[in-house]
Amino acid sequence: MTENDSLQIYTTYLQLLFQQEFDAELLDYSLLEKHKPLLHQLASLGNSGISVFDLYKKEHVFYSPNFCNLLGYDLKQIEELGHEFIDSKIHPDDFLELTKNGISLLKLFFHFPMEEKLNYKLINEFRILNAENKYIRVIEQHQLLELDAKGNIWLSMSIIDISPNQEIHERLKAQVLNFKTGKIIPFQEEAAKEKVDVSVALTKREIQILQMVKDGFLSKEISEQLSISLHTVNTHRQRVLEKLCANNSMEAVVFASKLGLL
Repeated sequence: MTENDSLQIYTTYLQLLFQQEFDAELLDYSLLEKHKPLLHQLASLGNSGISVFDLYKKEHVFYSPNFCNLLGYDLKQIEELGHEFIDSKIHPDDFLELTKNGISLLKLFFHFPMEEKLNYKLINEFRILNAENKYIRVIEQHQLLELDAKGNIWLSMSIIDISPNQEIHERLKAQVLNFKTGKIIPFQEEAAKEKVDVSVALTKREIQILQMVKDGFLSKEISEQLSISLHTVNTHRQRVLEKLCANNSMEAVVFASKLGLL
C-alpha cells in the first residue's frame, strides 16, 4: 500500500469523525465528572490504563493516573500531546489497520438506533512501543460512555491492558462484541467466514447484486443474468450505498466484506 493510500484512509477516518454535527449547548460535561470516580476505581482494580476520548473536541478528556505504568511513559507527556503521542508509538502496520477498522466501526454505528449504540465494544490487540523502545502487545477495549441528545457518538472509553499474547510478529487482531447478546462481528477479512446479523444487513437480493459487482459484472449484465430491469439493479445498488454509507460500489464491497456480508 502506497503512502497516498494510507493518507486517503486516514483522511476518510477524519471526515467521518467530523460528519457528526454537535450542538455544544446540549453537551452536559457534568456527566463526565460523574463517571470519573468509577473510572478511577476501575483502573485501580484492574491495573488497566483508562482514557476517555471526546468526539466533539476530538481530544482525550481523561487519563487514569496509572495510564503511564503500562508503557513507562510520563503521564504529563501523554496528556500534553494526547492521542498523537500514543498513535506515534503504534506499529505502522497495526495503526493502518486500526484506522481502517475505525472507519468501518463509525459507519456501522451511524446506522444503529440510538439505544443500540451503547451495546457494543471494539476489542483490538496490537503492537506498541514502550518507553524502552520495544514493541509489546496490548489489548484495548473501546466502549461508548455517552451519546449526546441527538444520538451522536460523544464520549468513548478506552481500557488498555498488557496482552498475555506477546508474539510480536503477529499483526492486529480485532473484533466487535455485542456484550448484551454475546454476538461477535469479526473485523478482519480472514476471520469473517460467516454472515452476521447487524442492523445494516443487506437483503438477499442486495447481497447478490453486490457480490456480482465485486465479481466485475456491470449493471446491464446483472440485469440480464437476474432477469430484472436495469432500473431495478441501479435502485438496489443505490440502496446498498445508502445502507453502508459508502461513496461508491467498491467502498461498499470492502465494507460489506469486513462485516462478513459477502
